[in-house]
Amino acid sequence: MTLAASIVLVLVAGMVSQLLAARLRVPAIVILIAVGLTLGPFTGLVTVDIPDDDLSELIGIGVAVILFEGGMSLRFSEFRRVGRGIGRLTILGPPVAMALTAAAAHWIGGFDWPVALVLGAILVVTGPTVIAPLLRQAGLRRDSAALLKWEGIVNDPIGVTLAFLTFQLFALSDDGVGSVLTGLLFAVVVGGGMGAVVGALIGVSFRRGWVPAHLKSPLLLVTVLLVAGVGNRLQDETGLLAVTAMGLVLGNMRLPEREQLLHFKEGLTVVLVSSLFIVIPATLDAGDIRELDWRIGAFVLALMVVVRPLTILLVTLRSDVPKPDRILLGWIAPRGIVAAATAGSFGPAMVDAGYPDGAQLVPTVFLVILVTVVAHGFTLAPLARRLGLTTGARNGLLLVGASRFGLALAEAVRRQGAAVLVADGRYQSLQPMRMAGVPTYFGEVLSEHADERLEEAGVSHVLAATDNDYYNALVARSLGTEFGFHRSFQIAPAEGTGERRALTFERRASYAFDGFTDLATLDDRVAEGWRVHATHLTRQYGLRELADKVGGGSGAIPLGAVDASGGLRLLSPDQRFIPPKGSTILYLGPPRQPATGAVPTVDDAAVAADGREPA
Repeated sequence: MTLAASIVLVLVAGMVSQLLAARLRVPAIVILIAVGLTLGPFTGLVTVDIPDDDLSELIGIGVAVILFEGGMSLRFSEFRRVGRGIGRLTILGPPVAMALTAAAAHWIGGFDWPVALVLGAILVVTGPTVIAPLLRQAGLRRDSAALLKWEGIVNDPIGVTLAFLTFQLFALSDDGVGSVLTGLLFAVVVGGGMGAVVGALIGVSFRRGWVPAHLKSPLLLVTVLLVAGVGNRLQDETGLLAVTAMGLVLGNMRLPEREQLLHFKEGLTVVLVSSLFIVIPATLDAGDIRELDWRIGAFVLALMVVVRPLTILLVTLRSDVPKPDRILLGWIAPRGIVAAATAGSFGPAMVDAGYPDGAQLVPTVFLVILVTVVAHGFTLAPLARRLGLTTGARNGLLLVGASRFGLALAEAVRRQGAAVLVADGRYQSLQPMRMAGVPTYFGEVLSEHADERLEEAGVSHVLAATDNDYYNALVARSLGTEFGFHRSFQIAPAEGTGERRALTFERRASYAFDGFTDLATLDDRVAEGWRVHATHLTRQYGLRELADKVGGGSGAIPLGAVDASGGLRLLSPDQRFIPPKGSTILYLGPPRQPATGAVPTVDDAAVAADGREPA
């Protein structure tokens, strides 16, 4: 197979694996490693005919981009909240974890001390590309998630640097431990300082408009590669610390285009992770995999149930880190692409330096990755819930803008068991909501202060329903990056207005409900006595029957649906959706007139426990 064909195969296999993992709701790395092993040592479809040194440098480029993107996602506001815990994990954590892991690798895994120490340094890292998806799925509270995220991103370059310096100590130099400490200090001060300065310069150039908008993302990518290269020239593996510091500084400069730059890097990171997790397993030798014995399995088990909990116990001793967070940190430590890439670099090099145990570095690290990702991926959410560290299931409505219609909709949604939060910057407008017992947020919903309140509210959909159509578009588009654009809606502008013509689909969110009824009309209907009705769909009473019921010129407006499991969904002509049987339909309509044989509804009568309409 040609090189071009191999590259295409790897890219296609990586994206298919990502899609399959998303569909099955399992950690993507598990599928990626299985595909890599299948395409590589098991079938030989993908062969990496590149010298080890060149392959290591190419992998290092990908890792540099990944760590830069991770650095950009870190916020200083998180450090201000849980800074002491983060400091313990990132300053005391790496040396303690390295020492304990090396001891376990030597006494349990049977590795010689030099290889055990390099392995201990490699396994300091906990993988931001693994942690981030798991945190999104588990719905952890902000502070708990910040501890895991900062540890994963900051410790990655530190672990890689420790691995290189330890390798250098045994394979390339006759110097003692002092050279390792000096090299680590050099990497942190010089590499981190260089990255911070470059990040600040890039941020200033972006703020002052010195770089055209269409060149910002490409320039940033090239700068990341340049900083990584220069850092590695100063001292091997220093480039990773430099790009992490660069991303950390740049991500906290409040750049207007920060989200755009971050999304660009996130997309690139997904492609790189997918490719690397297929390429690196493809370089494994089937014989090395078969040589993994029970001692390696015992080492992996000890790493999870002894080394990690003991590390967290020691580094958080007499700290203000809450006990539930300590318990969670003591179990959750999945390894990811940085550990795999580092092992792929140092494993063959240790063999060449005269340490035959180095041949087991890569398969051992991949076994650690597989076991930790599976074990921690499937237990993070249940353990966090048991410890009270989750925000609860996200199923509810964030309604931006208080109004008569908003109050009617909020009460109807609450009656269906979904969460509601009404946000408005006008205190008096929220008074009817508060009197009705509806949760409210007074302030700017796009502020950083609002993030924590939104997290606690457990909402999953946003409806911007103020009297300012442009503000509605701004809110819905901005929050769409968090909620998902399929869950972000705004009230339609009035027919025939300039706003309706000016707000193209690319600049607005999906119009809610029927797509043309504006807020003033909805408020007028409620003032006339209309209310939000709820009708249960069954096999005998479906959408057609409901349309006949509320049709005939009544002007009823469909609003949303709640499925049998309690999941909320707003309706929109921009997003075609057919509520399944068993759903409850919400619609705004005139008051019902009692009549013989009227169709029972949730408002009028309770639905039988078996889902059938009561007689």
